[in-house]
Amino acid sequence: MKKNKDSRITGRYASFKEYAVLLFILAGFNGFHMWIYQSMYQSEILHENVRTVINILGLYVLVMAAIATAIIGLLRYRFFIDPMRKLSEAAREIAKGDFSVRIPSLRSDGKKSFVDVLYDDFNTMAEELASIETLKNDFIANVSHEIKTPLSVIQTYTIALQNSNISEEERKENIQVILEATQKLSSLVTNILKLSKLENQEISGEAKYYDLSEQLRRCALMFADQMEQKNIQFDEDIDDIQVCYDENLLEIVWNNLLSNAVKFTAPGGSIFIKLKVDVKNTQDFVIISISDTGCGMDEITQKRIFDKFFQGDTSHSIPGNGLGLPLVKKTLDLSGGTITVESTPGQGSTFHVILQTNNT
Repeated sequence: MKKNKDSRITGRYASFKEYAVLLFILAGFNGFHMWIYQSMYQSEILHENVRTVINILGLYVLVMAAIATAIIGLLRYRFFIDPMRKLSEAAREIAKGDFSVRIPSLRSDGKKSFVDVLYDDFNTMAEELASIETLKNDFIANVSHEIKTPLSVIQTYTIALQNSNISEEERKENIQVILEATQKLSSLVTNILKLSKLENQEISGEAKYYDLSEQLRRCALMFADQMEQKNIQFDEDIDDIQVCYDENLLEIVWNNLLSNAVKFTAPGGSIFIKLKVDVKNTQDFVIISISDTGCGMDEITQKRIFDKFFQGDTSHSIPGNGLGLPLVKKTLDLSGGTITVESTPGQGSTFHVILQTNNT
């Protein structure tokens, strides 16, 4: 690591003056004793040989004081000033945006002093910042791509509408494409705002008891028209259950899971919702299962479905922006619930949401 002088540093941890003062104190202490011995010398109390020994001892103490001062200075530099300088330089690089900076441990024997632990914490912080920076860049890249696509469609078809020679049927088709693109753009922005709000929310909203079974039926009813258009059979096995959660937050979960079920289920397929209570260790848990007979997912896709902007449909033939399931996961994390998935390619998927009956 380069030893660049920081212009903000206008003083030293320890200057020559401090060491001179330390040496002066030690020398003064020695001089005080020598004065006493000199007084005794003048009064002829001490023997000649004793006087010689005292003089040599005084010189010895003075030399040792100088050596002790130098050793203290070296130790101070080795174990405090130099480690803090390295930490300061590394922090300055982090502030400039270089998150690859790491500080090696001071010791090679595997043991750790408090400075080594401080270095470890600094390196961990740098790794986390690098990870966050990568996620931020990926997020911006994905958002830019997802926004650019519908905007490009809107621009292209709007230009086509300006052509006075197109037929009325083509004009209607172009308007329909533009409408779908604006709906996709609106959905993307709405989901980004929701996800941003949830990620900056430390606690869930106001939790109160409400009828979960009624909420599930109401959410399913919102997709009745879409299921009817695709001739999807809908069945339910829902018990009447009260839970204590933020009703608005959980509605995000059911709407996104049902939306995905309808989206990925082929015409003539089926969707099934099950709501049951499961008792584990005297604690009542609610298990909500939403199943479909859609395209299903392989194991690799199942591991990534909760990542932002990830879409299992790489062809993008099915509308979506890859934010629905991350919203579901973040909402459940915030609410204290969990979600798992079972899926087989070509046979459909089942999402299991587990909640506590009493979340107070």
